[in-house]
Amino acid sequence: MTLLGIDVGGSGIKGALVNSETGEMISERFRIPTPIPRTPEAMSDVIAQIVTHFDYKGKVGCGFPTIIKNGICKATGNLDKSWLGVNVEELLEKKTGLDFTVINDADAAGYATMNYGTGKGEKGFVVMITIGTGLGSGAFLDGRLIPNFELGQIPYKKYSKIEKWAAGSAKDREGLSYKKWGKRFNKFLEYVELIVSPDLIILGGGASKDFKEFKSKIKIETRVIPAELQNHAGIIGAAVASQYKAQKV
Repeated sequence: MTLLGIDVGGSGIKGALVNSETGEMISERFRIPTPIPRTPEAMSDVIAQIVTHFDYKGKVGCGFPTIIKNGICKATGNLDKSWLGVNVEELLEKKTGLDFTVINDADAAGYATMNYGTGKGEKGFVVMITIGTGLGSGAFLDGRLIPNFELGQIPYKKYSKIEKWAAGSAKDREGLSYKKWGKRFNKFLEYVELIVSPDLIILGGGASKDFKEFKSKIKIETRVIPAELQNHAGIIGAAVASQYKAQKV
């Protein structure tokens, strides 16, 4: 089955068609910059443009960069505060006329990685960290998703949340080398290890493709590996999530 997956990020909104059986992208990725301000109206317009680009009429899966419960935005993260309490699924269905499944973006990336990528067959407690505008996290116990596991929201020193200091956006904003940023990211991983004691940490998002550049700065005891799917995991996982929802119904 061919499904459309959309990955909403702080800097870009990306979509592609996915083969739900193999987990492979079967189209080129189409990306539009995330509008500023990141309001419901502006962002839903961009998502509708992506649907139109693919001339797609089926079910759509969408990874969203904050806590989503039953389709409703429960925290704003790096988005405009007007998102709080919005039923994202209903908004996108009205905008496009299509059936949307909306889940946390790190959960989507983790779902793809655990079913089609590096995490396939891994047992125990696995945490997927997506490195981008923020630090998303997806948690899996023996392959089963624990939703909305937002470790990037941990307060740190003067920062309301550690992702403001240690995310990929902080590296870009401050012009940090991978060596300097890697030390920050390792500090975040130290907190993850202390708080939840995972058996494995898988890194996804844009920076995961450059893992070798900061690997030497990762000093925690927990095994840390990059995701094979890298920056495509969010699209693939979101697409497959739409099928999973349909099967449950």
